[in-house]
This record gives sequence, C-alpha cells and structure tokens, in this order.
Amino acid sequence: MQNDRKLIIAIDGYASSGKSTLAKALADVLGYVFIDTGAMYRGVAYFVYINGLYTDDSIHFEKLIKRLDEVHLTFGEPIEGNDRPLLLNGVNINEPIRNSEISALVSLVAVIPEVRTKLVDLQRQMGTHGGIVMDGRDIGTVVFPQADLKIFVTADLDIRAHRRFIEMQKNLPDITFEAVKANLASRDEIDTTRSIGPLKQAEDAVLFDTGLLTRETQLEKALTLVHQLLAQ
Repeated sequence: MQNDRKLIIAIDGYASSGKSTLAKALADVLGYVFIDTGAMYRGVAYFVYINGLYTDDSIHFEKLIKRLDEVHLTFGEPIEGNDRPLLLNGVNINEPIRNSEISALVSLVAVIPEVRTKLVDLQRQMGTHGGIVMDGRDIGTVVFPQADLKIFVTADLDIRAHRRFIEMQKNLPDITFEAVKANLASRDEIDTTRSIGPLKQAEDAVLFDTGLLTRETQLEKALTLVHQLLAQ
C-alpha cells in the first residue's frame, strides 16, 4: 500500500556546505517543493541594497524595519526541474541576489529580529501541508522544530571556500581565495553567535559532512532516511 504521507524535511548547515544542492536533489527525487530560505534573506538584503538602506558595513535598521511591509517575497513557477525563482514584489531577482555586494549584506540583515520574524512566519506558511524540503540555518531548530527529518550539513572551511571561490570566479575573475575564505569565516561567526535563530545542529538532526561524502552518497543516505520514516 502506497504511503501518501508528505514529510517536512529540514536541512540546515554552513554557507557553501552543499545543503542547497542536497535539498534540491532530494526534492526532485521525492517530487517535493524545494524552498531556499537563504535566498529569502538575500531577497531582503537586495531590497536593502537597491534602496540604499546601508552605509559601508552597517544596515539602517530603523529605516528597513519601517519599510518591511514593502518586501513581498514569493517563489515563482519552476524554470528548470524544481528550481523556483525568487520574486521580490513580482520581479525575478535570482541572479542579482548572488553577487558579492548582497553576500556581504545578507548576514547583517539576518540578525535583525523583525526580519527573522517576518520570514519565519512566511516559511511556516509555505510548509503547512508538508511535501517540502526546506534549507537554511534554523529550519530544524526554529522554523520547523517538529520536522519529520532533520539533516545538518557541514564541511571544512577550506573546502567550502574552494567551492565558493570556483563558483564566484565565473563572474568575478579577480576574486581571491583568501577574500572568499575570509567572507565565509565572517558569515560563520555571525550565523553561529546571533542571539535569534543561531546556526546550530538540532539534537535530533543527522550530521552530513559533505567534505567526506560525494553528492551521490549524500542523496542515497538522505533517501534511506526518508524511506525509513515512510515505512513506519
């Protein structure tokens, strides 16, 4: 007899650890909806950027908070496979949210309590009926502490920096490995020490070290966990 149960799967982890790659692949195989919550925080950072709500390394918190009602984030229909574009007020912003300026702002935006409250509420609405794979920093600890399956993804900083360096070189040929590594180290510090929704492994999460596991092995291991749950 087929099990029609729709799971909530939470995948948390460090920047450039490979959590989105795993989440997308898992959602594709299961026919679930993939929700990239990191992109949502980048969407708010993009709003900050295009509206000049920052100075150097500081966000104009009060101005942003007053304008949060102007930030409407949704995911559009899949373009390819299960890859849904992030829309800010109806406009596809998938490409610009990946540039270095937004990367520098996103962790600063993510520590603002009002931003986190807004996005966590939205993320919970998206996952109400299950059948989702959601990745981020606090999905298994804050957004869906009751998630059916929690996976925490990590990898050595040098491995993660190398991945991001290769990725960024395509559009930024002058970028250096040292700069990329420093940015990731800074994001790790902010993500793990913020007072609200810090990045940490949930007690019942399964640890995946993507520096030791191939993509194929990660997916196989995750699918095994899913099938075990559905067999219960």
